[in-house]
Amino acid sequence: MKVLFLHGWNSVLGGVKPSYLQNKGIIVINPALDNDDFKKAVATAQGAFDSENPDVIVGSSRGRAVAMNIKNNGVPLVLLCPAWKNWGIATTIFANSVLLHSKDDEVIPFANSEELIANSKLSLMNLIVTGNDHRLADAHSLEQMYQQVLRSKKL
Repeated sequence: MKVLFLHGWNSVLGGVKPSYLQNKGIIVINPALDNDDFKKAVATAQGAFDSENPDVIVGSSRGRAVAMNIKNNGVPLVLLCPAWKNWGIATTIFANSVLLHSKDDEVIPFANSEELIANSKLSLMNLIVTGNDHRLADAHSLEQMYQQVLRSKKL
């Protein structure tokens, strides 16, 4: 299985989340996204998507907004604490998408994920509450991300 992992703003490449997926045997493509120019970040992600043909896209925070703004041909999305209201123009996601978000997120309000689910006319089953902060780097959240990647591949 191959995952395109789109990191958050000012995040470290090969950080905790993509490393967790790699340690589970998943091939992870983790391009360096421009932190200052959203259009460049989208272009980089689009190039990686087009050349690598991933099975699932995982987007974390700003990377989630990038994921929403590339042409992904309906590839499943696993979106972590999505910063969709901060960047880009996309306001909906496909039915094969799932969001993971903490109600205690101090950076991106949980209500933003609820709004995205409503905009997309999706069930609240597509929104998984996990973690105790914005990073979702605790063991339970990392395992939730992994399980959703596996589940998304089957959709």
